[in-house]
Amino acid sequence: MNRSRDWWVQAQADLRHARHAREDGAYEWACFAAHQAAEKAIKAVFESRDQQAWGHTLTHLLQALAEEENVPTDLLDMARMLDKHYIPTRYPNGLAEGAPTEFYTRKEADDAIRYSEAILRFCDHLLHR
Repeated sequence: MNRSRDWWVQAQADLRHARHAREDGAYEWACFAAHQAAEKAIKAVFESRDQQAWGHTLTHLLQALAEEENVPTDLLDMARMLDKHYIPTRYPNGLAEGAPTEFYTRKEADDAIRYSEAILRFCDHLLHR
């Protein structure tokens, strides 16, 4: 059963959550949710092709997609930035000391959301062409 639509709908929901978290000042959660939105959007593309994609590293997922599609270099750079938000946004031991909530900024949340939006636009194009 193809569940690409489910992955895509959840990607959009995660992006909305990222925006809400940013507005609430939960910048670490905004960054993580932006990562999750991008991950689920990429997985929606794989699912639409009856392929499964495993893992959480956006860079690797996009590189695997690049075997069939032209993935812009700047999108890979955005994925690399989002990948850095996967662990330290949630776990205090992802940082030398302190809680993640004490370290993330509005600018990082804005950037993460912008990068995620770009990846979702790219995936939307692939899903709906």
